[in-house]
Amino acid sequence: MAASKRDYYDVLGVPRNAGAEEIQRAYRNLARRWHPDLNKDPEAEERFKEISEAYEVLSDPENRKRYDHFGHAWQQAGKGSAPGPGGPFGGGGGRRVYVNTGGGPGFGGGFDGGFDAGGPGGGFGGTDFEDLLSGLFGRGGERGGFGRTPGTDQVAEITLQVEDAYAGGRRRVTLDTAAGPRSYELNVPPGVTDGQRIRLAGEGGAGSGGGPAGDLYLRVRLAPHPRYRVDGRDVTVDLPVTPWEAALGASVPVDTPGGTATVDLPPGSSSGRRLRLRGRGMPNPRGQPGDLYAEVKIVVPPRPTQAERDLFERLAKESRFDPRNPPSGRG
Repeated sequence: MAASKRDYYDVLGVPRNAGAEEIQRAYRNLARRWHPDLNKDPEAEERFKEISEAYEVLSDPENRKRYDHFGHAWQQAGKGSAPGPGGPFGGGGGRRVYVNTGGGPGFGGGFDGGFDAGGPGGGFGGTDFEDLLSGLFGRGGERGGFGRTPGTDQVAEITLQVEDAYAGGRRRVTLDTAAGPRSYELNVPPGVTDGQRIRLAGEGGAGSGGGPAGDLYLRVRLAPHPRYRVDGRDVTVDLPVTPWEAALGASVPVDTPGGTATVDLPPGSSSGRRLRLRGRGMPNPRGQPGDLYAEVKIVVPPRPTQAERDLFERLAKESRFDPRNPPSGRG
């Protein structure tokens, strides 16, 4: 291990004779301060990795004893040396975190306190930080013995197309790990939105001393879409219409992530008018779905025929409408 690494006791801010409770208390305070999901400082990820690495070593009696004797060469010293410390940002299960899958569809488990592979629950978006730390220190607050340390939770990032997030269903996602690509078959809950997290129980950092593995959280990012603009569960889509449809009104088809719908365009609609289709946005398995907004965009023929040109010229002569100075009550 590199000699430039900081002393683990200095990292946690505890004396070398600190007891297990003092080490755990110091780690909890630092983890709460530097967790990357709560601290947007550019250095937060590296600091949290360093803190987690120090805790994984000093919280295990055997690893701590070897570290006290050999320093950062403790892993190579003695028989049966334990594998390197895990943490939400490396080590543990050998997973490289914050991996973007490049738009590959698929994820599963649970998200934002909503779903996991076994049903409701899971996720730490919007939950108390103590709930997150309970995952780092053991399920239900039990360590199961002085040397039994649960693995730490890890976070990775995946990218979904809007249609895949809308529909849900079974998907396969591949993540990069230190041991090479690893694939998961996942169940996508319909209507997952940007920034929500999905929990994969037991797929995080490996525990030590017989402790359980941590969880893997997949943070969802929605890929930019050529038609749909998503804000939470609401979706906005452009609605191209002809000048005569905008002037006279019409029933117009509109694309939605769930298929084609029909919207009634009122007469006299100008570009930029927003028409709401209630409940046609992203679904919500736990409440009201989002809405879809069709934004009117008047489109003229790029190469009008002679007949079309004649009609436009006739309209120009007959109409007294001036969009730059519309009479009161018109436009």
